[in-house]
Amino acid sequence: MNWAFLQGLLSGVNKYSTAFGRMWLSVVFLFRLMVFVVAAEKVWGDEQKDFSCNTIQPGCHNVCYDFYFPVSHVRLWALQLIFVTCPSLLVVMHVAYREDRERKYRAKHGEGCGRLYSDTGKKRGGLWWTYILTLIFKMVVDSVFVFLLYYMYEGYNFPALIKCKEDPCPNVVDCFIARPTEKRIFTIFMVVTSLVCVILSLLEIFYLVGKRCCECVLSPQYSRQLTVTTTLVNGKEG
Repeated sequence: MNWAFLQGLLSGVNKYSTAFGRMWLSVVFLFRLMVFVVAAEKVWGDEQKDFSCNTIQPGCHNVCYDFYFPVSHVRLWALQLIFVTCPSLLVVMHVAYREDRERKYRAKHGEGCGRLYSDTGKKRGGLWWTYILTLIFKMVVDSVFVFLLYYMYEGYNFPALIKCKEDPCPNVVDCFIARPTEKRIFTIFMVVTSLVCVILSLLEIFYLVGKRCCECVLSPQYSRQLTVTTTLVNGKEG
C-alpha cells in the first residue's frame, strides 16, 4: 500500500496545528505510520499460511483461522490510520475555502480594500469549530478501534497454542500462531500509541477551549479599559 498521500496530508496540516497537534502528527507519522509500513506488515506477512493445526481434515484449518482471527490486525490498523488522518483534510479544505474567498473579495473590490480574514489559517469562527470537530472525531476513531481490537480478540495477547473445536474439525485440535511474542509486542505498541494520540487530542481540545474562554473573558475587560482611556484623553483635550 502506498502511504505517500497520508504523508503529504500530515505535512500540509502541520502548519495549522498547535503544539499538541504537532506532537500528535509526530506520533502518528513516526511511531504509527512508519512502524506499520516498515515492520508490522512484514511481521504478519501471510497470516493464514503461517497458521497451522495438527489435523489434515479438509476445511478445519480455514474455519479455525477465521474463528480466531475474523479481521486481520494489519487491515484493521490500515483502516484506523486512514480514518484518523483523513479528517485533517477538512482543516486544509476549510483554509483553502477561506483563501479562495479572500482572493475573490480582493479581485472584486481591489487590492486596496480591507481583508475578510486577518489570517486565513487562524483558528477563529468556523475554522475553530472545524478543528475541534476533527479532534473529537480522531479521538472517537482511535478509541473505537482500540476497543474493537480488544473485543474481537478478547485482549491483546497472542497465545502460542489455540484449542479449536469448530466444525468440520473431527475433535479438539491444536493450532499454532507464527511469532506470537513478536505480534503481541507490536499489538501492544500500536494500542499504546493510539492511546497517546487520544490523550494528545484531548489536551489540545482543553487548550483550545481554555484559550478561547480566556479571550472571551479578557476581551470585554480590554474594551472597557480602552473606553476609559479614550474618555480620559478626550477630557484632557477638552
